[in-house]
Order: sequence, then structure tokens, then C-alpha cells
Amino acid sequence: MNNRLQAILSHVCLKTKEADLVIKNARILDVFTGTDYEGDVAIAQGYIAGIGDYRGKREVDAKGKFLVPGFIDAHLHLESTMVSPHELITTAALKGTTSFIVDPHEACNVSGKEGIDYILKQSEKSPANVFLMLPSCVPATEIDDNGADFTAEEMKEYLNNPRILGLGEVMDDYSVIHRKKSMMDKLRLFSNHVLDGHAPFLPKEDLQAYALAGIQTDHEAIDFDYALEQIRAGMHIHVREGSAARNLEALVKGILSNKVDTRAFSFCTDDKHIEDILSEGHISHAVRKAIALGLPVANAYQMATINTAECYGLSHLGAITVGRQADFLLISDLEKVKINAVFHNGKEVVESEHLTIPRCPKKLKKTVHLSPLKPEAFRLPISKQEANVIAMEEGQITTKRLQVMLKRSANFTGEEYPEYQKIAVVERHRRSGKIGLGICQGYGIHGGAIASSVCHDSHNLIVIGDNDRDMCLAINKLIRSQGGFVLVQEGKVYDSLPLPIMGLMCDCGFTEASKHLENMKKKAHEMGVPNGMDPFISLSFLALPVIPEIRITPRGLCLVQNGKPRLIQ
Repeated sequence: MNNRLQAILSHVCLKTKEADLVIKNARILDVFTGTDYEGDVAIAQGYIAGIGDYRGKREVDAKGKFLVPGFIDAHLHLESTMVSPHELITTAALKGTTSFIVDPHEACNVSGKEGIDYILKQSEKSPANVFLMLPSCVPATEIDDNGADFTAEEMKEYLNNPRILGLGEVMDDYSVIHRKKSMMDKLRLFSNHVLDGHAPFLPKEDLQAYALAGIQTDHEAIDFDYALEQIRAGMHIHVREGSAARNLEALVKGILSNKVDTRAFSFCTDDKHIEDILSEGHISHAVRKAIALGLPVANAYQMATINTAECYGLSHLGAITVGRQADFLLISDLEKVKINAVFHNGKEVVESEHLTIPRCPKKLKKTVHLSPLKPEAFRLPISKQEANVIAMEEGQITTKRLQVMLKRSANFTGEEYPEYQKIAVVERHRRSGKIGLGICQGYGIHGGAIASSVCHDSHNLIVIGDNDRDMCLAINKLIRSQGGFVLVQEGKVYDSLPLPIMGLMCDCGFTEASKHLENMKKKAHEMGVPNGMDPFISLSFLALPVIPEIRITPRGLCLVQNGKPRLIQ
């Protein structure tokens, strides 16, 4: 805070200058002590100048409602919401999230530095604080086929940007643990910043070596015992509650049963679709769910605010006290998180004022570099009786490796084995012609195929179905639309949602996007996808070779063990 701003706030605090805005008669939630108290909050220049008994140019009577800090999402990928960054931020802000810590590695994997610049520019005038963590693993692993590289040298120009907080989730834990030079260069470059982690299922010694390298956070814990090991290694845990990965219940129950201090926990969404934000909320949903599970109200709000602010060194956010930015929520019911108004920088966030969608550069709307395919491209011969199968788990993004006995044949189809489906990943960035083919269990679709260009983290084209014709039709539809989601049923495109911005985001607006998504999701469940599984988000993670146990890439199947992916047949 500069001297001029501090002087203005001091005058307002001492009542020698009138406040711009005063929230009167509020019950203020003090996240430092976990208590609440009554008072007026005086605001000037977008900051809190004083708490007590104040008058202002404008006054809002809280009428005894609670005033709580704006929520902070500790880790998310804006691209995964499928709408433009500004639109997502505005939508989530109206649900109470006033700060976002974004990792743009999806955009960077497709378009490199230009993808990062797009996220920065698109979010600079949004009604919230948007900070970025620079992508650390582009590509994610040595076997990935993505659209761009992002090196330590390229990162240097961003270091002095106040919106860059540190290094994004370090997925290549093998390179961290074994201190590979290319990774160590990045970690050293950000030695005075926050280093985000991505470390699922590391053995205890490997986890400690990972933390020794300076990694400070992780959002991949799906059970409490592992989260506890991470905390004991000095890491801060982001409790993830998104659309596909929902880990909150397991972690909160562990916190309660083990009577663990919650200071080392925050909330994040990671990947959450726009329609889920609209229907259940954003970080507000995590707070509400945690309280319903028995977490004390104050602890839930601390995890959504001050814990995250302190983790990332955001000393101007996360609390309602003098000198902090005036980001807060008026709430009539703390347990149910009933939000009556949202304020950012001392101004109320109003939907009609912010939902214009900024234009996207033309270059970022032509990123699928493929010619149409033929059904023969999806032939999968079974030459061995024992085949590797990707077994999906409902409610998780982890998978299990199965080895099943199948008849030898010239081409596997799900029509012959209804409990299994065929899955393929088609490289789309460099016209390499690579197509990885495999078999999946647990997705359940019959009589068609589903395809997506949202395919973490390299974002090639992924398709799953029970016959080659429909799989091919779905992929060719994605090629024509330059990305998106497609559902094909019995030889016809049932519905699709184009995602022309890097193959990741739409420019049609969330109302139109939600209509197509809901239509396709409903049909996907009718076609056999389990009700507890998001058809598109669950599919998108099956190509990510940093999450155990078995994945599919354009190079074929790979096992993810001991922190390093290994291609298998």
C-alpha cells in the first residue's frame, strides 16, 4: 500500500474524511479468532479504512446480516470451465468467490506463451482478483504430445508481474525428486515465490524429497491419511471439490475424526464446469458442504479465506480488517451460505455490468490441425489373450489397471464385450498421425460415442465408444468445429458444443453452452454412463500421464508408477 492511499484511509479511519461507502449494522466474521462482532465497516478507495461507528457518502444497512471476507479459490484452471475466462470469473464472483489463483497450463499446453497472455488479458478487468501461477510442466511429461513448450527462460519476463504469484502445479514429481536440471532451473527461478504441487500417491520418502525441493502446496490428496503425510512434510492442502474430483467429504471427515487443526487446509475447485457453478455454487458450495459434514462454521470460512490468503502471501485479502481490500459478502445464513450481496474493491458485483465476452485472437481459434479420419483408424487388434484395461472409478480421476482375458481378433469392439468400451486419443497439434488405442471399463456407454478436445493436459482429441463408425464420426465433428464436445448415437451426431478457443473454451455464452451440455449429459447417462460420473470431465482425465495408475496417450497405453509414466502394450 502506497503512502498516499494509506493517508486517505487514515483520514477516514479518524473521521476527518468521509468514507466512500459504509456497511452499517453488520455482524462481522473475524477469521483471525473465529468469532463475530457488531460494527460498521468504512470503505475508501476500495479498501477498509475503519470498523466501528461511521458515516459515509453511501450507506448500506446490513440489518444484522453477516459480513464475511470474499472467498478465494486456491487452485483452478479457468479453461476447464469451457467458457471464456471473464465470463467464468463473473459467474463465480456472483456466487461469492472474489479471488482466483489460476494455473493456465491448459492454454499453455495448446498455445504456449500466447495462451498465458490470453488468460491475463481476458481477466484484467473482471470483477475479482485474478492471480496466475506460471505453468511448470509444459509438456507435463516426456511422453506427452502437446502444442508448445514453456521453458524457464520464457518464464523470466513474467517474474515482475504483480499478478504472478509463483510456479503452478509441479506434476513431474520424478524430475523434482531426482533433481533433473530442467526442473531445478524452474524451481530456482521461483525460489522466492510459492511453488504449487501435484503429488498423488507418492511413497513417504519420495513425498519428503518432493517437499525438500520447496514444493509448498498440493490439491491431489483423495484420502486423509495421505493429506496428513503431506502436512507433516510441511505442505498446505487444497481440499478439492470440483465437477469430477470431489475429495472434500473424505478429507473433512478425516479432519473431524482426527481433531486436526484446519490452518493447513484451503478449498479449491481445480476443474469445475459452468453448469455446476450455476446449480450448486463455487467455493460457496465447498463451505456449505463442509459445514453440513460437521466442520465448525468458523473453520469452514477460514479455509475459504484467510488460510489461502496467508498461504500465497496475499496480505491485502482474506479478512475484514483495516488496510485490507474491501472484498466481502453479505450473508443471511452462515451455515447455508445464503449470499445476499457480493462486493469487490468496495463495489457491489452486478451481473448485467460485467457479462460482456471479450474477443479472442483469431490465431487461438485455429488449433486443431488434423484432416478427417476414417473408421479404419480406430482398429484395435487383440493379439494377446491378456489385455490391459483402464478401469475408471466413479467420483475420482484415478484409474486402476486390469488385465483381462479376451479372444484374439482383428479388431476389438465394445459390441462384443458390452462391459468394455474402446478409447482413443488422436494427436491434434503437429499432424504427427499418432493415435493411441485402448480398452476402458466403467464408462458404460452403449450405442454410440463421446469425444472431446478437452483432454488433460496436452489436449489432444479423445473419444470413447462401442463402435468405430461412431467414434470416427465424433472425431471428425471435432475437427470441423476446431474442438469441443460431441455425442454421437447410432450413426448420427446427437448434439455438440463447439469450443473454438484453443479447443478448450466456447464464445457462445454460458446459457447456450449449458443448454448443450445438459442435453448431452442427460443422453450420455441414458446411454449407460453412470449417474455419479460426469461424462466429459471424467473422460478428459484419462489421457493425463501423471495420475495413477493407467492412462491412454497418442503413443498408446502407459502405466503411472513411482512418479514416472511408462508406455506399455
